[in-house]
Amino acid sequence: MNLKKRRIADIPPGMENPLNFALNSRDKGVLDMVAKAIRHKQTLLAFQPIVLSRDPGRVGFYEGLMRVTDETGRVIPAREFMDVVEATELGREIDVLALQMGMRALYEVPTLRLSINMSARSIGFSKWTQTLQRWLSRDPTLAERLILEITEGSAMTVPELVVDFMDRWQMRGICFALDDFGSGQTALRYFKDFFFDVLKIDGQFVSGIAVDRDNQALVRSMVSIAQHFDMMTVAEFVETKADSDMLASLGVDCQQGYLHGAPTTRPAWRTPAAAIAAG
Repeated sequence: MNLKKRRIADIPPGMENPLNFALNSRDKGVLDMVAKAIRHKQTLLAFQPIVLSRDPGRVGFYEGLMRVTDETGRVIPAREFMDVVEATELGREIDVLALQMGMRALYEVPTLRLSINMSARSIGFSKWTQTLQRWLSRDPTLAERLILEITEGSAMTVPELVVDFMDRWQMRGICFALDDFGSGQTALRYFKDFFFDVLKIDGQFVSGIAVDRDNQALVRSMVSIAQHFDMMTVAEFVETKADSDMLASLGVDCQQGYLHGAPTTRPAWRTPAAAIAAG
């Protein structure tokens, strides 16, 4: 057989395009890395503060951000793997681990208020539900300090299911945040049903807002919507003082970003014992 023909025959159907082949190979590598990290318990949370706009020195709550470590010990942030794993069974496993570590942190630090990310795909996933119920059985007051973040794109895949899920757990005291607002295709009519407690404004509208009049107008509108539906607003990816001041003047309640604090796996409030247990 001609060598060139043999090489083509060895490429899986649909992967003849070099770009598709490269993306498929990359995704498989990411899935393998995450699966190995879960199997070897190489997962941890990084905590980033969300501060009050009018008093940036005061932390309103923290967000627990998922991290995995590779074979070299390098810490890999969720943004480098969640897009690949979110629609797979590994995505659900990641949600369970994030919830487990977040609930442990809440249990061990009574003053902590924490948000944890989850996908709508984990609604009804027995391991996730059992994890939450187990911790609330141990201490029902943990619900009052827990915020569950669901991305806009994830919420819109099964809106009716999300609404029912939120109704059930809000009765137990849990708050919900709509993450990355503005990045997807949220149908505004669902705001009458969702009853999110927190609206997180996507970073694309935040970066450079001090000099971007279009984004100023858009964020002003988002704040107005949030206030009408009694939601607190959080601006993501705040990196400059000028942007921070503008967001405060527009009425944004809280801010999150490197200006106010980078994610860290070793926050000051965490004891060595808690760090070992959650890791």
